[in-house]
Amino acid sequence: MSKPPMEGYSLSAMIGAIVGSIGGLFAIGGVRAILAHNLTLVFRFPILGFLCFLICGLAGWFLGGFLGPRCGQRFGSYQAELLGGAAGGLAPVLLIAIWAWYTSPH
Repeated sequence: MSKPPMEGYSLSAMIGAIVGSIGGLFAIGGVRAILAHNLTLVFRFPILGFLCFLICGLAGWFLGGFLGPRCGQRFGSYQAELLGGAAGGLAPVLLIAIWAWYTSPH
């Protein structure tokens, strides 16, 4: 990995932010739609979905920038760094989806 460290941090952080924000947009509505077997519930909470978009995007940015370079150093691969950034973005999405499943009526 001969790239300067800031470039690697930026790309893995950006991938984490992209994965986190897109996943956060559908984290709450998607869980409720799956549990209720009703696809229209995905768009029932637009403000809450937008807040999750922002929260998961920011958390994915920080976690992706933190986990990505460490995975790249550990495995010695640039692809591992990118996958670490994606995993960092997926972590807040999964936490919000689990929270949405726990608080939804079963």
